[in-house]
Parts: sequence; structure tokens; C-alpha cells
Amino acid sequence: MERFFKLNQNGTTITKEFSAGFISYLAAFYIIIVNATILAVAGIPMEAGIISTILTSAFGCVIVGLWSNAPLTLIPGMGLNAMFTYTIVQSGGFTWQEALAMVFVTGVIFVVIAFTPMAKMIMSSIPNSLKEAITVGIGILLILIGFDNAGIITNSEHTLLAIGDLSSPSAITTFIGLVITVLLFIKNVPGNLLISIMITSLLSIWLGGATSEGLSLSMPSFNGYLGVFGQASWSQVGNIVFWLTSISFAMVVVFENIGLIHGHSNMLKKPGISKKALQATAVSVLSSGIFGTSPTVASVEGAAGIAAGGKTGLTSIVTGLWFLVSLLFIPVIKMVPASAVSPILILIGVLMLQNIVHISMDDLTESFPALLIIVLIPLTYSIADGMSFGFILYPLMKLLLGKGKEVHPVLYLIAILFIGNFIVQYVF
Repeated sequence: MERFFKLNQNGTTITKEFSAGFISYLAAFYIIIVNATILAVAGIPMEAGIISTILTSAFGCVIVGLWSNAPLTLIPGMGLNAMFTYTIVQSGGFTWQEALAMVFVTGVIFVVIAFTPMAKMIMSSIPNSLKEAITVGIGILLILIGFDNAGIITNSEHTLLAIGDLSSPSAITTFIGLVITVLLFIKNVPGNLLISIMITSLLSIWLGGATSEGLSLSMPSFNGYLGVFGQASWSQVGNIVFWLTSISFAMVVVFENIGLIHGHSNMLKKPGISKKALQATAVSVLSSGIFGTSPTVASVEGAAGIAAGGKTGLTSIVTGLWFLVSLLFIPVIKMVPASAVSPILILIGVLMLQNIVHISMDDLTESFPALLIIVLIPLTYSIADGMSFGFILYPLMKLLLGKGKEVHPVLYLIAILFIGNFIVQYVF
């Protein structure tokens, strides 16, 4: 294990990796229920959606751990599952089986990009200001998700966001948990984030924000899942809209993962993980169409394991194994309240904000598109949509101000593709 994962070389231990893997799992397990619920709207049976989400996440985490030796967490992406259900199935008029075929095509396109020089060309074409902006924007999104999950902020009829019920058990638990989390993190207590989640969960139960009643261990039925596994339909393969939608889907998946992997690389201070991590993620997306779910991403929740000390692929493999174990105790998983995970997400988000110092504010052609990404990622609640505005504006500003030669030719193509994506999503 030491020889394969290079634990000593990466300054970590088996204990730290196991703890970090469990933390990543706790931060991401919500996707099991949430993703299945969204897929159910598309017509995929709820229990089958739960199983497909678990198996896809387990496979993704294990493959990225073995192939890239990076502590990433690959799970079906929020936003991509909404695009699958609401854009492709409901608005586009495709069946969920045909949408799964599009996920498979997306995976094929991603694999071609990831395993060829195209990946390096794309990564080198993106200026540092935009890369750092993606990291900061994701950080703010994490903070927003943390406060939203706790009910501290909420949507309002009159304002974009409003203060929620600060006297609720969830809000009180999150505030206390945040103080505990930050103190444990500053003190560098071993297993600090895991300890924080355990303490905060118990506090939530004591305050009435969670319950330990009704727990049971039971395996779900796989009979219904067989009607989803490998059920992609190619009946629309001759339809031009099928291919336009698939290409649009692929572009969103590729650039969202590039942004996420870059953010995790910054946290690890290991930019060298990007190539193999991107390749593993591409294979994971391909498998999503087979397992029966929307595409996976190198999720923001994986940052929880990195913050907890995870530095190698062993963290990812442990996370993947926990996803498999969750087939047995889904009721127990549901006992861990969102308020116990929220402090972790908020802390990680704040840490990611530090990257804003690497964005030069002297040149507005660099800083303005970057700041737009930072603002729009959380405001649109979409990493891909937030990125797209900055990626379109950056080459446009440079070109109009006579600095077009400073832009990599590939970035012009990326901007055109993002414009095409908007047209496919919001015009057709």
C-alpha cells in the first residue's frame, strides 16, 4: 500500500487517509437521495436511482483513486442531474433511456479529449486569472450551500436571499458546529473534521434537529435496478438535436470538471494530478450512462477530505467503499443531519477564497472576467454557467481592445462553444 500510494512521500498515513475518505463520504452522501429524487422526475424509479447513484459514485471514486492517486470524490453532479431531467427529458422531449445514451456519448467525447493532447491544449489555453476565479467561485458556492443546507439563508419572494430561522435547531447546530470545526482545524487536531461531524450530529439530535429513531439495516432490491442498468436507448441517433444536445452536454461536463480538478489541485498544491484525474473522471462519466444516472463530476464535497488531510488515492478508494457499504444502511446515513456537514463546507469555502490574491486587479481585461466568474458561479448555482460568462467575455474584451494575440486560439473556440451551449439550452 505504501509503495502504490506513496503515503510517506505525500506526508500522510493510512489512518489519515481512511479518516479523510470517511469525511469525503459524509460530505457527499446526500447525493444518494437528492440525485435519485431528481432522476425520479425523469422517470427512473426511486430505488433504482438510489442504487445507480451509489454504484456510479463507488466506481468513480475507486477508479480515480487507482488511476490518478488523487483524493477526489466523483459523484453525479448537481446541476448536471437537473440538466438531464429538466432540460433534456422534460423540455427536450427525450425519454430517460435516450438521455442515458446522451450521457454515454458525453463520456465518449470526454474520454477522447482526456486521453489525447486536446486535454493539455485546453488546460494551457485557460489564463491563470480565470483558473483562480473558478476556485474562488466554487469556494463561495460551498459557503452558500453550507448556509442554505442549514436553513440560515433561504430564498425569498422579495430578495435574492434572505435570513432564515436563526432560532431553529439546524441553525443553532450549524453556528456551534462552525465554531467547533474552526477551532479543531486551527489546532490541527487529528481527525478534526470527523470529530466535528460526530459532535455536531449528537448536538443536533439533542436539540431535536435530527433523530436516531427508526434505524434499520436492509439491502435494497436489485430487481428494479435491472430495468435501468445498461438501458440507454439509441432510437434518436439519427436526430440532429440528439447530437447537438449531446455535444452541449459534453462541453458543460468537460469544463466543469476541469474547473473542479484545478480547484482541488490548488488545495493539494499538486498541479500534476490534473491529467490522470481528468482521464479517470472521463471514464467515470462514460460509466454513468451504463449504470443509469446523470454524469459524475470531481465534486466540491471532495474538498472536505482534502481539508481533513487526504492526499492520495487511498482517500478516494475509502470513499468509494463507503458508498458501497451505504447500500446496507441508507437509513443510518440519513440520520447525519445537513447541519453537521454545513460547517465543513463553510470552512472549506472560506479557505478557497484565499486564491483571490493571485488575480491581478491592475488589468481589467484580466480581472473583470475573473470577478464575473466569482460572482456568477454562486448566483447561478452552477459552476458551468458561471464559468461560461467569464470564458466568453475574456477573449471578447481582449479582441475589442486590440489585445487579441494575448488569447490562446483554443480559448476563442471555447468561447464559441459556450455561446453555442447557451443557444442549445435557452433557444431550442
